[in-house]
Amino acid sequence: MSAPPFLTAPLKTDRMPPGIPYIIGNEAAERFNFYGMRAVLFVFMTKYLVDDAGQLAPMTENEANKWYHLFLSANYFFPTIGAIVSDAFWGKYRTILWISLVYCLGSVVLALDHTRLGLTVGLTLIAIGAGGIKPCVSSHVGDQFSSDNKHLLSRAFGWFYFSVNAGATVSIYVIPLLLAKYGAGPAFGLPAVLMLLATYVFWSGRYKFAHIPPGGKTFLRDTFNREGFVALGRLTLIFMFMIAFWALWDQSGSEWVAQAEKMDLRVLGMTFLSSQIQVVNALLTVTFIPLFQYVIYPAIEKVWRLTPLRKIGLGIFTIGLSFMISAWIETQIRAGVKLSIGWQMPAYVLLTAGEVMASITALEFAYTQSPRHMKSIVQALYLLSISGGNLFAAAVHWIIANPDGTVKLQGAAYYSFYAAISIGASVLFIFFALRYKEKTYLQGEAPAAAPA
Repeated sequence: MSAPPFLTAPLKTDRMPPGIPYIIGNEAAERFNFYGMRAVLFVFMTKYLVDDAGQLAPMTENEANKWYHLFLSANYFFPTIGAIVSDAFWGKYRTILWISLVYCLGSVVLALDHTRLGLTVGLTLIAIGAGGIKPCVSSHVGDQFSSDNKHLLSRAFGWFYFSVNAGATVSIYVIPLLLAKYGAGPAFGLPAVLMLLATYVFWSGRYKFAHIPPGGKTFLRDTFNREGFVALGRLTLIFMFMIAFWALWDQSGSEWVAQAEKMDLRVLGMTFLSSQIQVVNALLTVTFIPLFQYVIYPAIEKVWRLTPLRKIGLGIFTIGLSFMISAWIETQIRAGVKLSIGWQMPAYVLLTAGEVMASITALEFAYTQSPRHMKSIVQALYLLSISGGNLFAAAVHWIIANPDGTVKLQGAAYYSFYAAISIGASVLFIFFALRYKEKTYLQGEAPAAAPA
């Protein structure tokens, strides 16, 4: 018996599309892999890295910071290539499936080889894999919707982001424990297994998805012309401000971990690892998503119209405030005060609030504001802002390094520098947001019902 044909357009239904659970399940497992690996990456490079003879050869904090942010920058650069491959040649489903295998290979290399060579090869393959599928997965969510169920789109993106943080919450707590108790092999091995599971779950949903055909030469012609560049240019002005946001946010996995190393890690009678503290962000995000959607946003709407761009601007401003708290913590540490890690919690609250307002909204905004044939390329354009933010952070660590291993910008001054950048960007963002005219695009509908 021949296999049933793939759907080539969204189903005509007023309910949640049938493929969404498979996308969310895939995302939860894949994010377990990525965030678990990322949670211990800084600690691995500064404490567990070995040379070819198997002897410890760790990096300095500043060197590890450069590697960490260069990896994240590459991870969010490759979406540009993945988006072109997806929208022009393979389509989203095939792009996600095949590039996920590259992702799996990188995870296996990182689990088996703990030298600088293994680190380089493993992180490169992961950056290609994770980056290549990234614009396709979120736009694949939007492709499942038609005009009949578009009112559920925000809810789907909310659950999509929820799955990201559900996977992250578990992995950020578990993987550092594996690293501390059993070493780098199991710590990177379990995420590798979860990435294989993520790929299987996605493949299992192949007959439930709407497979929007790639545009081929039409995509290339329509995208890389005057009209396409105008559409990309309008959104680029908005996404450039997200560079400031991500330059700060991704330091929760590097600088904030280094800061936690200097603090009292005992809370409520429990002692945590410095890399485990990042779980606070994931836990707060899971809580804040429904809180903001059902309580905070409706309350604000009663007195002030809260557009997507206003949410983004507020998010950029709020994350700047979180770094002001980090700057204060540094002043106390420099005075010889052994602060409890609990003092990082207000900073995490503001960081997460900024993330919910800016990141989730920008993800949906990137999809709805892009023409139908440019969904993945616009997602990639948005993700380039994350790449740019991390490239900026890596460049700062490069510039402030002294030949003797010390740094020029440190302590409270370092955090105040980034707070000023974010808050200043949020003020400038107001003027650009006022000039932006929104226009929403969604995919067409399937003419027939789904196969049984």
